[in-house]
Amino acid sequence: MTEINKVIQNKIAIDKLNLFYGKFQALISVSMPVQEKMITALIGPSGCGKSTLLRSLNRMNDLIHGVKITGSVLLDEIDIYNSSLEVAELRKRVGMVFQRPNPFPLSIYENVVYGLRVAGIRNKKESDEIAEKSLRGAWLWDQVKDKLDHPALELPLDQQQRLVIARLLAVQPEVILMDEPCSALDPIATMKIEELMIELKKDYTIVIVTHNMQQASRVSDFTGYMLMGEMIEFNQTKNIFTNPSKKLTEDYISGKYG
Repeated sequence: MTEINKVIQNKIAIDKLNLFYGKFQALISVSMPVQEKMITALIGPSGCGKSTLLRSLNRMNDLIHGVKITGSVLLDEIDIYNSSLEVAELRKRVGMVFQRPNPFPLSIYENVVYGLRVAGIRNKKESDEIAEKSLRGAWLWDQVKDKLDHPALELPLDQQQRLVIARLLAVQPEVILMDEPCSALDPIATMKIEELMIELKKDYTIVIVTHNMQQASRVSDFTGYMLMGEMIEFNQTKNIFTNPSKKLTEDYISGKYG
């Protein structure tokens, strides 16, 4: 275990994680901690395993035929790959935000309370309160409070992404996974989402995959550099970007590789 593992309070601990798609090994003995109420970024060239690792944290890879996984992922010291763990409960605790906003073809309000409906919460007053709190948490309430009955798909892309985040907040997750959440957004919209991430880490643990190294350096507290399925280096973000310990990391950060 690294020195980082010893001094931080881990929300998630990944240990010797291997993942195979059939005969292809996508993750090779990956180990890293995820600190509670911090932002952890995963960087590296396309196809290096970043998104595969991210999806492993709420078992999204289970949906892919032929996947085999060894090693462990502990969430609050409980192995999420234990057969007794309810996957639906895990995905409530560890939610996902994808590259492109994916609001449902419903109203803004119905998008936010969708998870509550699934959970059997029908009380309108309770739903209204949670919807407002979630939209405020996603910095969207002021823009949509007078048009909650409007179609969500009419919102600008950055507001759609914040709506997706509000939908996630409504079910009270503990961890938010973000797979390149700004890749479809312009620079101004990207800045808004980055500011939101920094605000959200006061209450949530966040893991983000990004191809944008400047974004990783701006928003994250810890960064892992991945290459060909391996975790090459994991450290505090400032160390990764100013004083990497591995030449492979230095080459990537400086633009010599990837």
